[in-house]
Amino acid sequence: MEIAERRDEEIRESGNMENIKSADSFSDERYSRDLKAGLHPLRYKFAIWYTRRTPGVRSQTSYEDNIKKIVDFSTVEGFWACYCHLARSSLLPSPTDLHFFKDGIRPLWEDSANCNGGKWIIRFSKVVSARFWEDLLLALVGDQLDDADNICGAVLSVRFNEDIISVWNRNASDHQAVMGLRDSIKRHLKLPHSYVMEYKPHDASLRDNSSYRNTWMRG
Repeated sequence: MEIAERRDEEIRESGNMENIKSADSFSDERYSRDLKAGLHPLRYKFAIWYTRRTPGVRSQTSYEDNIKKIVDFSTVEGFWACYCHLARSSLLPSPTDLHFFKDGIRPLWEDSANCNGGKWIIRFSKVVSARFWEDLLLALVGDQLDDADNICGAVLSVRFNEDIISVWNRNASDHQAVMGLRDSIKRHLKLPHSYVMEYKPHDASLRDNSSYRNTWMRG
C-alpha cells in the first residue's frame, strides 16, 4: 500500500521514532501499540461521521442530533477496513453528508477546533465525485497535504444535482495558510482548471445559516 510504504520510509529515514511523531496529533502509547502489532500507524487518528437530515432550515439542536459517529481508526489497515465498507456517493440518498475528521474534532462549525476556521468548497458532477473524494481521503490519511496541522477534516455532501466536497481548516484569518491549502488541494487532486474553488469562513455560515451559499472568496 502506498501509504504504508510511505510511512515505513519515514520511519527508516528518521532512525528515531520521536522525529516523526507529533505529541498533539497522536499518542506515544497508540503509536507503539500499533507498531508492535505489525500495523502501520497514521500521523493522526481519524473518525468518520454520517449525517442524514430532512431538507430545510438548519437548527443547532437538530443538526447535532443527526450527526452519528460511525467509526474511528489510527492505522493504514484500519482505514482500508473502514473505507471498503462505506457506501459510495452514488448510493447515498440526498441530502447526506459524510464527515472525515481528525479524532476529537466534531464536524460542527461551533467546535473549538473549527470556530475560527473555514472551508474550501468544490462542486462536482455525480459522475466524478467519488474519484475525487477517494483521492482527497488518501491525501489526508497519507499526510500529503501541506500544513496538515491546520486541517480539521473534510466533508462529502451528497445533493440532488451535484456532490460537494469541502476541506475544513482551523484559521480563516491566515490568508497565506488558506491559499496554501487551496494550492495543495488543487495539486494533489490534479484538479482541472475548469473547476472553481470557493472559500467560506464558519462564522459566516453561522450568520447566514448556510454551508455553501454566499461564499467569500473564489480561487
